[in-house]
Amino acid sequence: MDVSRATPPPPRGGCALELLVHGVGGATPQDMLGDPRTVRVCGDGTAAMFRRADDTGAEHHPERYEEAPVPEAYVWSNLTSGNGARALWLLLLPFMVVNLAHWTRPATEGLRRTKRLYGALVRLVALSLTVLLTAAACEVALDLTAWQCAGSEACAVRRSWLTFASVADGGWWSQPGRRLGLASVVPTALVGLLWYLSNRTWSAYEAQRPPMGDGLEPPPGAPETLRPALGRPGFWYGRRLVARLRAAHTAAGFLTVAAAVTGAAARHDRAHAGTFGRTTGSVLEALIVLGAVVVVLVVLRRGRSENRMDRRLDGLLVSWLPAAALALLAAGVVYAGWSRPAWTSAGTLPGDTTFRLLALGQGALVVALALAARTLYRRSPHDRTAMHGFAGPAVAMLACALGGVMTGGVAQRVADWLDGSGTPGMGGGRIPGPPVLLSWQASVIPVLFLLLLLPGAALAVRTALSARRLRPVVESDYPGERPDPVRTRRIAGIRARASLTDAAPTLIGTVAGATLVLGAGAVVGAWVTGDVPGRAFDDAPPLVQGVADTAQWLGSWLIGFGFVLFVTWGRRAYADPSARRTIGILWDVGTFWPRAAHPFAPPCYAERAVPDLTWRMTSWTGLTGGRLVISGHSQGSVLAAAAVWQLPAGTRRRVALLTYGSPLERLYGRWFPAYFGPRQLDALNRELHCWRNLWRHTDPIGGPVLVTRDRGASEVDHHALRDPVVYGRTGEHPLPEPVLGHSDYQADPAFAAERDELLDRLPPALPRQRAAPDPYPDPGTDPNPALDHGSSGRSSG
Repeated sequence: MDVSRATPPPPRGGCALELLVHGVGGATPQDMLGDPRTVRVCGDGTAAMFRRADDTGAEHHPERYEEAPVPEAYVWSNLTSGNGARALWLLLLPFMVVNLAHWTRPATEGLRRTKRLYGALVRLVALSLTVLLTAAACEVALDLTAWQCAGSEACAVRRSWLTFASVADGGWWSQPGRRLGLASVVPTALVGLLWYLSNRTWSAYEAQRPPMGDGLEPPPGAPETLRPALGRPGFWYGRRLVARLRAAHTAAGFLTVAAAVTGAAARHDRAHAGTFGRTTGSVLEALIVLGAVVVVLVVLRRGRSENRMDRRLDGLLVSWLPAAALALLAAGVVYAGWSRPAWTSAGTLPGDTTFRLLALGQGALVVALALAARTLYRRSPHDRTAMHGFAGPAVAMLACALGGVMTGGVAQRVADWLDGSGTPGMGGGRIPGPPVLLSWQASVIPVLFLLLLLPGAALAVRTALSARRLRPVVESDYPGERPDPVRTRRIAGIRARASLTDAAPTLIGTVAGATLVLGAGAVVGAWVTGDVPGRAFDDAPPLVQGVADTAQWLGSWLIGFGFVLFVTWGRRAYADPSARRTIGILWDVGTFWPRAAHPFAPPCYAERAVPDLTWRMTSWTGLTGGRLVISGHSQGSVLAAAAVWQLPAGTRRRVALLTYGSPLERLYGRWFPAYFGPRQLDALNRELHCWRNLWRHTDPIGGPVLVTRDRGASEVDHHALRDPVVYGRTGEHPLPEPVLGHSDYQADPAFAAERDELLDRLPPALPRQRAAPDPYPDPGTDPNPALDHGSSGRSSG
């Protein structure tokens, strides 16, 4: 937990504010300010600024704070782990991961068309995931339940809730087309829920506007390279793009359901119906194809407008595209519901073809994305870039794999539940079961785990050897101390394990590459054999047949177990705030970036947090003329840097940046080089008056920012802080000091000293403009409510 305390008095006087930003996992204002009595001075229940109760009128009495800064804490943890509904975001994990692929683009100069191609390919992969999720819902509701189980008397008789639609009942709902129309409510409701969640969070997150002023809006006709990407006015204001993508993805979901319902009826009519029925089916299918083309064209349109805030909305597109797709779906349901007494539901719906085409399309898009990424990386290679530029394709491949696991997991579990003791796909069951491809995809999961044993073992050996090599290094960091082998081994082991973070690109690259190859093999196996692995190798030698049977059984179990574990984790997080906070840590990292590729991804909290911080720094320095140091720990340091980038030039020169336990270079610089690469961090350092970064060798997340030192400028990176602060027992430390790793940076004596120095290096406070409206009323006065900046005045202590 990030616990920050007030800065001791700086050497020079003047009004000063210390703005504290916590890291992953959140923190309470009481812990951050070191006082049980805190007051919310501005903000709401989601994200707010807090002060100690005694400091609420600090600006009214500057003489009391001439030598001491006013500590203020920005608490944003509820943006990612607030109410129980946030646990449902787990279901959006593949969408979140594919959205990250957009931002992992390699940094390069020029090649504008290749950059646009890269973004378009990621958006197409994201669109395929929406179609995949909707197709999975159709597979469960339409194929397994309405078509197979309701069409089988042996299956339907065991499900009392399904008997009204079974063939044995012979009622109005027993005809296949009507069953499909009724079952289509499930995937339609799922798409509608995704639209609702995206629209609701769009209104709360993407609607936050950054402050406008000097240094934000570039002059007309200025090139986009005038400011780093994170410093452009439109970067954290993506309302238009998200609204457009939401309309396209919603329409794609409705069209997927319409294709499943209409296609089944049209196939029957082409063989058995008259001219009117065949024509109606063909027209509806043509309209669905036309709608799909429109959706793809909308997705392929140029993505984000960052150089300026784009306040426009494509009202006609946003309103009519989903409505038109929904109308097509309704027409398809009516068409499928026509009476066809001779129509029976035998076998399965053509889900195999759908899932094969989706898998092939996703593989082709990932390969094309890899070619685009390689082209961009070769123009400006850098040895710190993760996976030599292939991070984006690898992340996109993992998103597809997650989508496949969720799809296969739900289909396998529902099929097992409906089929009872039978094994779907192996014969002898009550229903044929899910598509063959899903069984093949499940069967490659054990193979993938076996392949990962090799790099996992290599990392374990490397960590053990590194820990042994670090032992003399640890002892040399504490000269004059009596060596303690147990203590030394423990510290060295923690340092070695902390370095495993730097091996993540290798491991993720291995997983992504193996997934691509094994996924292609699964598609080929399903297409060539047309049967599940357990039956495809019936004529093979006993050893091969046994391996195939084991792989199918184990893979089906693993994919089902994973899905059940996923749902169980979500339910626990819904009811347990501590578990919800753990999930919030995952979202702290994954949802920092705007929704540039997938509109159904969890919302970008930075689109609320960065404007909050920017507005606060701009308004406070403008009203008081004082000095300000923004202090960020862990993910809070990323938010702080992003907010400083958004400041007007005049304000930026009156702000100091203190980062500690920061992943700015170690994680963000490597994985997102186009936005936090060496050139971008160097530019940020040049624009700031002063910046200092603290880090430890034992920290698995934070590290040095490796900023190039300009002539005459101070070093940004402090030398690595010793951890633990004291090696053995001393008079001042009679008990062993803990190894702090990523937490409690303020416990190191260097922490307070560096904050003092930053405040001392800032220019003295300007004379306060008394004529300006005062948003900081002194307790006991009658302030103008209109100038209260939303202060609640309520104590949180």
